[in-house]
Amino acid sequence: MSSDHPLLRIGTRGSALALVQAEMVRALLMATHPELASPDAVAISIIRTTGDAVTDRTLAAIGGKGLFTKEIEDALIDGRVDLAVHSMKDVATWLPDGLVIDCFLEREDPRDAFFSDQAADLLSLRPGAVVGTASLRRQAQVLRLRPDLSVVPIRGNVDTRLAKLASGQVDATLLATAGLKRLGQTDRITQILPPELMLPAVAQGVIGIERRAADPRVEAYLRPLNHQPTAIRVAAERALLASLDGSCKTPIAALAELDAAGVLRLRSLIVTPDGTVGHADVRSGSPAEAAALGRAAGAALRARAGSGFFDLPVPDAPVR
Repeated sequence: MSSDHPLLRIGTRGSALALVQAEMVRALLMATHPELASPDAVAISIIRTTGDAVTDRTLAAIGGKGLFTKEIEDALIDGRVDLAVHSMKDVATWLPDGLVIDCFLEREDPRDAFFSDQAADLLSLRPGAVVGTASLRRQAQVLRLRPDLSVVPIRGNVDTRLAKLASGQVDATLLATAGLKRLGQTDRITQILPPELMLPAVAQGVIGIERRAADPRVEAYLRPLNHQPTAIRVAAERALLASLDGSCKTPIAALAELDAAGVLRLRSLIVTPDGTVGHADVRSGSPAEAAALGRAAGAALRARAGSGFFDLPVPDAPVR
């Protein structure tokens, strides 16, 4: 097997976290399929996305979270790569025609992590403290809990955001715990926020693997990697997102969990960007009803909120 002609080509962003996740998928493929065990059988192709290139504006202002996947999906569609590895929270609500995500690795911790040198937890921050985050979901929930805080947009990888915290540009920031675990940086966390305090993004902590729908060879390679309990949870959360016509322009949070008895519980929340108005929903059902459960939750939230809730202007403050 020549490295110029690998059996599989994985498309990924070039961030440290994205590369760790792509290597996780590569290692699983090599361990699961003997014909892929050769070091050059599975290659990783780094693809620069618009979301990585444009860092001086929030994602909501420049078009949404799909900006982290578009160029990779283009490479998948035209055959330059055979599969794409994504953080599912960055994947747009609807996939391009001809592409599918039906393989999910086991979900890592979905909770958000709080960082600060000035307080032991989010609720202990002094009034007027500055919290840096480019996520409207995090912004809305922070302001819902603490309307006396100031939230400003910051972007960048883990080290960049924590450097802005260390330099005093912000007093606190928030990141996904899952990414920190994969990078081996959990020792830097000040507080892991419980879902009761900060509900996660849809599919946060999940690695999804995208492929061409009409590619049975790749589908066969990926089938043994799929973690079905995670797939069920993602189905509920993303059905909710689709029902709400969701993007990163609307603060939407959700977490589906399977209990020991096999009951699926879905918690969901929509909040205005300023945190002043929110609507929550909690419902349970069987795993077989995951998508229907998400759609029902979305319909209930939309009915409570009214159409104007989703037409609020998107903040476009300069990124620090």
